[in-house]
Amino acid sequence: MTAQTKIFETPLYPYARHPDQDATTPARHTAVVVGAGPVGLALAIDLAQMGVEVLVIDDNDKVSFGSRAICFAKRPLEILDRLGCGVEMVDKGVVWNLGKVFFDDRQVYEFNLLPEKGHKFPAFINLQQYYFEDYLVARARELQAEGAPISLRGKNKLTAIDQQSDHVMLEIDTPEGPYRLRADWLIACDGAGSPVRRMLGLDFVGEVFQDNFLIADVVMEADFPTERWFWFDPPFNRGQSALLHKQPDNVWRIDFQIGWDIDREKELDPANIDKRLKAMLGEDIQYELEWSSIYTFQCRRMEKFHDGRVIFAGDSAHQVSPFGARGANSGLQDTDNLAWKLKLIQDGTAPESLLDSYDAERIHGAKENILNSTRSTDFITPKSETSRIFRDAVLDLSERHDFARPFVNSGRLSVPCIYDGSPLNTPDALPEGPARARPGAPCPDLPLADGFLLERLGGRTAPRFQLLAIGVDVPADLAVPGLDLEVIALAPDATPALTERYLGEAQTALYLIRPDQHVAARWPGFDRAQVETALARALGKEA
Repeated sequence: MTAQTKIFETPLYPYARHPDQDATTPARHTAVVVGAGPVGLALAIDLAQMGVEVLVIDDNDKVSFGSRAICFAKRPLEILDRLGCGVEMVDKGVVWNLGKVFFDDRQVYEFNLLPEKGHKFPAFINLQQYYFEDYLVARARELQAEGAPISLRGKNKLTAIDQQSDHVMLEIDTPEGPYRLRADWLIACDGAGSPVRRMLGLDFVGEVFQDNFLIADVVMEADFPTERWFWFDPPFNRGQSALLHKQPDNVWRIDFQIGWDIDREKELDPANIDKRLKAMLGEDIQYELEWSSIYTFQCRRMEKFHDGRVIFAGDSAHQVSPFGARGANSGLQDTDNLAWKLKLIQDGTAPESLLDSYDAERIHGAKENILNSTRSTDFITPKSETSRIFRDAVLDLSERHDFARPFVNSGRLSVPCIYDGSPLNTPDALPEGPARARPGAPCPDLPLADGFLLERLGGRTAPRFQLLAIGVDVPADLAVPGLDLEVIALAPDATPALTERYLGEAQTALYLIRPDQHVAARWPGFDRAQVETALARALGKEA
């Protein structure tokens, strides 16, 4: 019995009748999250840590079947660390930074995704989604035990919604019959086929590509290194491509490109999967097939990520081809962007129009992901003979010439989204500072004497804005009504990484940091009026 089979058999949040089902008047909840996958659970944990009452409902009661999303990038790991479960996931996961690209039967080049030292988290880990969900549910239970306002209800299926001016009415079906709830906010994290999206009559815009990949997760003893290997036109899958990743428990993810005009049932036949695996790994291969699936390339998104009091996050809002691991990683960045905004709106500290910045920033991220995913798909699956000749020439040249390697595209791997042009940004007043820490960018991590910088940014229990003062004096009486504002003072020479990542050519710097660890503004020194204006803008009070 494989690890997946063992963990999938046990309900994590089994159905239990709740007093809400017997109430004469529908109970009201602050936030109802639909979907207990990674995105829904992460959002619920974030909200609960800040004291926002949140209910998660799902028509399932267990982890998702199959390993599904497996590649989790550095920025989402930093987000998960703030949620209280990042280190555990890294400890269980397979850590990797190195990728290799093959053309035919030869390696043409390799790349390192995190050559820079001084970060708490690696470039990527591989971890099966069922473990990921298990860790998140455990964290939610831990918060429950501490008295945090979070609850999970399995076998609760949302069947209808009715939007009102100040709430959303929900109809929910259970094994013991239907009941109704009110929600101040409904957040749809219910996947690519989002029932919530369909109930509202909303749809995606974008493109479905005419190509498919077969996923085969196999349990086997193998001596491949913990690297990402991608083949173009390999001998075992001529005219197509393939991908190999290692997961925990000796599970290996193998993807085979199989084309568009396929017989799905035939391709998923274990006998045919066995032929493909033996062609790739040799006739003597001993393995156990844990999970298989077929996915079609899709790059699509909603035109707007919130509709009144209904908000969409993760695959319910956007879809990309899996090359580059941008799906779940992007979804976690959705939740990181959304939670603090909902908290401040709920508290009356920020206007409801702050949600418009969620649309602006995360649609910007979705467009970026779709652009990169589309380009990857076009390179991996050329649409014409001319495109194929160009691709093959690039791959040949990359073996010997550095200039060709940036053109190779086996999936532009997930990187942190920078919210350039966000309405919450204050124009950059420190142009000599590093571009990587400009307004809109997530704060780069760096080592300090007592840990890492990101461990001190953002906070867990409140949506905290912070001033990172590097060689700048900030008055102790600086305060904003209804908002937790903290000053973190560092000497300019505290560490070489501080100079490289936050000062650049500047001698001093003052950064205004948002609760999601993104830069809202930066200046060479302190000016009270500038800080207050930038705070108002970052709260959505000033355009």
